[in-house]
Order: sequence, then C-alpha cells, then structure tokens
Amino acid sequence: MSELTLTKIRLSNGIWQGRLTGAPAGQRPEIGVRHHDEPVETVELTEGESGDWDLKITIPALAIADGVQSFVIFDPATGAKLGDFALIVGEAASEHLRAEVDLLRAELDMLKRAFRRHCIETS
Repeated sequence: MSELTLTKIRLSNGIWQGRLTGAPAGQRPEIGVRHHDEPVETVELTEGESGDWDLKITIPALAIADGVQSFVIFDPATGAKLGDFALIVGEAASEHLRAEVDLLRAELDMLKRAFRRHCIETS
C-alpha cells in the first residue's frame, strides 16, 4: 500500500494537474501514468510548498480522440493506484451520458417509491 495521496486540482489546456502528499521528506516520489496500458511520458513532478509535490500530466495528442480515453496514475514502487481521469469525446460521449442519465432517473424513481412507501407505513 502506498503512503502517497493524490488530489486533483484541475484539467485545463490539455494539462491535468494534481497535488501529491505523503512522500518522505526530501525524497522525490516516483509516479507512473498509463493510457491504454502504455506509459505516458509527459509527466512533470515539481516540489511544492511544505513538502507536497505538484503533478502535471500533459495529455498526449494521440489520446484526444473519439470514445473514452482513460488514464491511471499509480505508484510504481507499490503498484498502488493513486488516481485516474478520463476524457469522453464524440458520439460515444453522448450515448454514455444518456445511459448514465437513464440510470440516475431509474434510481431516483426507485428512491421516490421507497420514500413514499416509508411515509405511508410510518404515518
């Protein structure tokens, strides 16, 4: 298990940014990033304030394509996953989002029925 903790800051202009904490003082952590099980080479790690590390991952141009593009950020020493992010683009995005909205609607309907039943049973 890794002692490192990764917190997302933002994704802007093709650069994913995060803050890494939990690294031993004065020791630069090793970070791995994979896209479609291939290593991403455009990773920058710079020491920030109070021993934290700023992580910048420039999204490779080949990853900007239709469909879902997933990135996994991990600690190579332990193999522990620290975080992930995904880009969803094109027709697959609209179908994926529609499916998610449909699932949310179904869950909301189920919760409404359960809540109404609870109100009837307790009154």
